[in-house]
Parts: sequence; C-alpha cells; structure tokens
Amino acid sequence: MKKSDCFVEYFDSITDYRQEWKVHHLLEEILFIAVAATIANANSWPHVEEFSRANEEWLRQYLELPYGLPVHDTYERVFDRIDPIQFSKSFITWSDEIAQRSEGAIVAIDGKTSRRSFDNSIGKSPIHIVNAWISTNKIILGQLKTSEKSNEITAIPMLLDMLFLKGCIITIDAMLSKALDNMAYTKLSVMQSWTLKSV
Repeated sequence: MKKSDCFVEYFDSITDYRQEWKVHHLLEEILFIAVAATIANANSWPHVEEFSRANEEWLRQYLELPYGLPVHDTYERVFDRIDPIQFSKSFITWSDEIAQRSEGAIVAIDGKTSRRSFDNSIGKSPIHIVNAWISTNKIILGQLKTSEKSNEITAIPMLLDMLFLKGCIITIDAMLSKALDNMAYTKLSVMQSWTLKSV
C-alpha cells in the first residue's frame, strides 16, 4: 500500500477468510476500491469494476495492485465472506474521522432496499439498509442492514448511537419520524446532542 495507509489503519481489523494460497488481491485494496466506488455512486459489483477501470491511474497513486484490478466477481466473493459487523464498525470509525462536522450540519437518515439483493428461487429476502448521509461532505457516515423493512424503526436509534452527531440536524421522513417519536425525544432529553426534524 502507498498513500492509502491511513485508510488501512481503520480497516485492518477485518478478518480475511479467503484461502491464502488462492489470494491475488490484497483485502485492503479491494475494500479501498469498493468504498471509493460506492462514494462515486456505484451500486453493484459490475459498477465497482467499471469505476476501477475508468479510474485506474488515480487508484495506482494509492494502491500497489500487483495483479491488476479485481473483477466484479472478486468483490462479491470477498464481501460475502467478511464479517459485516467488522466492516460496519471500521467504516463508521473511518467516516467519523474524515467527516468535518460542524454546528448545524445536516445528516439525512434514509432507508433503502438494495437492488437485485433478493432471489426468490432460493428464498433470499431483499436487503434493507438504513443510511446516515452528511450533506456537508456528501458522504455516508454509517449504515446498518436490517432483515425486514419494518426493522428500520429499531435500527435508526442504533445507528444514531454509533455516530458522533453533536450539534447536527438530523432529517428523516415523516412516517419514520412519527414511529420514532418516543425514542427520539427520549434521546433528546438525555443527550441534548442533536435535533430531529421530519421532512
């Protein structure tokens, strides 16, 4: 690794479960490309591969890439094997560090269902994700996966507790705001660290 060492510091706790003798691409380089591509709005593994090929010159300023760029199947296999909780904690710690939060910064809480994340033939349900997006930096500060869309209501307070949001304004859609009303204002009365607004 080159200048991306600061990135690696936050993600080196993630266990690599691949068979060592089959590994060509370093785990930290795969994670770096996937995160960079996601920030650039890639929303599928083929899109991540397309991003890496279009930005190879830039990536090589930060990565060694001794075997070239991974293909989209490699990203999928790696992310199927790593611990999502380890990755989530590492990502949130990293994004907390780089996000320059200021008084009054707007953080949008939003629930989404990942496209093509379900497979009816094997009974695989779609993946529902709750994101915290900071407008100042145009970056996702953190996210949590839920097994059902209805679980967004319980996931949101958990996500907020994982983030440092003192002085921020939290926006959320009206339906979830109503469902969260009791929990949100309990948090407000205890912490007085952020303000909740429905949109």
